[in-house]
Amino acid sequence: MTDSTKSDTINTTRLSNGLTIVTERMDRVETVSFGAYVASGTRNELASENGVSHFLEHMAFKGTERRSAALIAEEVENVGGHINAYTAREQTAYYVKLLKEDLALGADIIGDILTHSSFAAEELERERGVILQEIGQANDTPDDIIFDHFQETAFPSQPMGRPTLGTDSLIRGMKRDTLTDYMRAHYTTGNVVIAAAGNLHHEQVVDLAKQHFADLPSAALEKPEAGRYQGGEFRKEKELDQVHVVLGFPSVGYGDRDYYGVLLLSTLLGGGMSSRLFQEIREKRGLVYSIYSFNAPFLDGGLFGIYAGTGEDEAKELVPVTLEELRKVQLTTGSDVIRQDELDRARAQLKSSLLMSLESTGSRCEQLARQLQVFGRIIPTQETVAKINAVTLDDVRRAAARVFRGSPTLTALGPLSNIPRLGEVADRLAA
Repeated sequence: MTDSTKSDTINTTRLSNGLTIVTERMDRVETVSFGAYVASGTRNELASENGVSHFLEHMAFKGTERRSAALIAEEVENVGGHINAYTAREQTAYYVKLLKEDLALGADIIGDILTHSSFAAEELERERGVILQEIGQANDTPDDIIFDHFQETAFPSQPMGRPTLGTDSLIRGMKRDTLTDYMRAHYTTGNVVIAAAGNLHHEQVVDLAKQHFADLPSAALEKPEAGRYQGGEFRKEKELDQVHVVLGFPSVGYGDRDYYGVLLLSTLLGGGMSSRLFQEIREKRGLVYSIYSFNAPFLDGGLFGIYAGTGEDEAKELVPVTLEELRKVQLTTGSDVIRQDELDRARAQLKSSLLMSLESTGSRCEQLARQLQVFGRIIPTQETVAKINAVTLDDVRRAAARVFRGSPTLTALGPLSNIPRLGEVADRLAA
């Protein structure tokens, strides 16, 4: 028995075993994207198995009971397709993009790697080495590793704060059983959404999902451990040409009433070349090459952050100026308040990004799966646009006051002589 919902282009079917299939028909393209989106990532791991989600993602491409690692790549590329995967804190995704006539092949391969991976010993050791190289590369890339330090400082001693790649020692000691046990526990029908977008027919995708994902264990959607934001300070003196800084705050999750206000705040504050941080700190003062803000939502909260890379001398001015910009966006009167034209520009940027993403079959797969896993339904584009359009100046100011009055997280890596301590930052924010 199955449950189905239909619209002109988007259809969903939930099979009796709990597996959900969602598709969007896009008649004007000649391709299809097909993916399996697992509602499990870094925050679902035990401390002793940190990095297993990412290791598993790597191993999925290293051979199945009927395909070698080389054959997986060759079969996709023989028809001009692309196959890839990623691991995030709340999701692991496996996806392929192909010409429309090759959809069945894509479903076969994705289903094969998720249900019949062999985890051969020699491939496991080879991929262990690859991941250790990846960890080493991240550690040698300060504008990359600073975000791991930021996440861990914001959410210390809990799954939400652990690195996606895991640690060197844990990866070295990770056994085959850890991978297979984790896959069996988390790659279940209730935890997986099959999504496809492009020139396709929903019924065909449902039939392919029934055929190639029949061996997924049946289990309900799991709930990860709740994130507990704490904040704090991480500083590491290192001989670098630049100091890399991330300043952050607790933010809102997907369903929060301030979600769209925070998105627009992030855009107008540090989301582009016209943003306040870019104009004031890079264009007017020349203090940085790169500066931007971001909002990372989760199921039960989020993180708002500002990244900047600057020279040791320039760092002395960077942090106070940044904190002043955070003060200004909370103002309700005066010349420094957020203007209507700023909000309108940020609104246009956000809407154009959303609408442009609708033209990508891969983006649509990811959006459809994520919406089902977060909200339990597909969010119509016009509903999202209406919510963006409804945000007012007062909404953005309220969001700014809510975010920037939270306990800060400060992480810094490089020459730190001119980076203030967390207490000084907190005092300036409270003033």
